[in-house]
Amino acid sequence: MKIAVYPGSFDPITYGHLDVVSRAAAVFDRVAFAVLVNPHKSVPIFETDLRLTVIREAVAEFCPPDVAARIEVESFDGLTVDFCRRRKATFVVRGLRAVSDFESELQMAHTNRKLAPEVDTVFFMTALEHSYLSSSLVKEIAAFGGDVTQMVPPAVSRRLSGRGRSL
Repeated sequence: MKIAVYPGSFDPITYGHLDVVSRAAAVFDRVAFAVLVNPHKSVPIFETDLRLTVIREAVAEFCPPDVAARIEVESFDGLTVDFCRRRKATFVVRGLRAVSDFESELQMAHTNRKLAPEVDTVFFMTALEHSYLSSSLVKEIAAFGGDVTQMVPPAVSRRLSGRGRSL
């Protein structure tokens, strides 16, 4: 069985993330949508448990049922490769939006390979219509009361509406 891990903070999840995970689920038998709990990052807009709930709802809304059935949503802390080992995953999925993403992603892939030679990284190019998206951009637009409904699934929009500058 081919198992992959798609790690990230996903705060919030965007249509770009959903595009990548749904295509990964078409390639792998199981994909773990792995929400990294990173105490070194800024305060998240959604706490971990809410992020997990939102991602599960978004996967159910966005992905066909046969694809959604192959996607699991979990949180983890620590090294991605350690999480891969616990899940018996031999692949890490990463999304690339532009060439500018490649350098840091390549460095991370090589580092992970050095730490865990049995785990390989697979890159998926985000669909063109989502290539401009980032969680940071969504947070900034939402903080100023902008409309992010074309960027994030309804599960996120419902929770962002009315929060405005409190993000």
